[in-house]
Amino acid sequence: MKKRHLWHKTLLKSVTGALAIILVYILLFLEIMIYEGQTAHVNIYDSIYWVVTTLTTEGYGDITMTSPIGKMYAVFVQLTGIPLVFGILFTLIIIPWMEKKIQSGIPSKAPKKLTDHIIICGYNRLIETLIEELKENDIPYILVEEETELVMELLKRNIHAIYGLVSEEETLRNANIKEARFLIANRSDEMNANIVLTARNISDLNIIAMVEDRANKKYLKYAGATSVVSPKELFGRFIGRKAADPFVNRLTGATEFFEGVSIVELPIYPKSPLIGKSMKSAAIREKTGANVVGMWKGGSLTFVIKPDDIIKDNSVLLAIGSNDQLSKLKKLTQSTE
Repeated sequence: MKKRHLWHKTLLKSVTGALAIILVYILLFLEIMIYEGQTAHVNIYDSIYWVVTTLTTEGYGDITMTSPIGKMYAVFVQLTGIPLVFGILFTLIIIPWMEKKIQSGIPSKAPKKLTDHIIICGYNRLIETLIEELKENDIPYILVEEETELVMELLKRNIHAIYGLVSEEETLRNANIKEARFLIANRSDEMNANIVLTARNISDLNIIAMVEDRANKKYLKYAGATSVVSPKELFGRFIGRKAADPFVNRLTGATEFFEGVSIVELPIYPKSPLIGKSMKSAAIREKTGANVVGMWKGGSLTFVIKPDDIIKDNSVLLAIGSNDQLSKLKKLTQSTE
């Protein structure tokens, strides 16, 4: 709604400005006609006719200026007509109309029967793997994205997605927020704060916010997030535990997305059989059932994992799965097979 209002405001200003310029051109035309002695054309009809045909570079030649000043004025009006007319016409009318036509073919509302579902605001590799888990567990979800091309691509891949501005109340209502199980805010920290505030204003559902900068964690909490997931903060908890640690049948630092499925960071310990293997040869999903959605490499976290990425003794894996699946992976990261 805000974006639409802003566009209407911009269009109004542009059209008003264009009309003001045209009015000035009309007045100057009348003055030049008087100056050249062409009094037959000193009227509102001829002036509007000449200005419009000259601005659009149509120019039938039935009304012409004879003086040097008049000719230079005609050239000036022709040159300014190109950006004035076509700029407004294409930028503010034709292009938005075409975008609206394209968007009209993209769903912007979740099915009315969709209830007890998960609303996911923002797509990336982490969310793609989460969606795989949701599908395997028959848990309903809806993904909300702001890029029309991405929404179309997701729909082609049979991922339930709708188009909308994720921080707007109308979009969240279109995602059936009142009937949802919980919401995941997966955009930038600033955008996530807006999403949380908007969602909390219309619903008391659980909200999980992903945070890039741990310093912003408290602000997302203040905004109303039920829990805040910070991979960097979880990583810090493991720094002091690089030495081999007795395996316990409990996952510390895990964050539960929904019943039975959690996300956790697991450091690679010195005796792990995964060290030196590529992600492909490690076959983690085949062995444990867990999905690796991120990995710390060279001191930075990446969600773009390649099959030939090598697992090192200082690597940390970000994985999603059931408690049993993650426990199997944790055991694999800590001891020999």
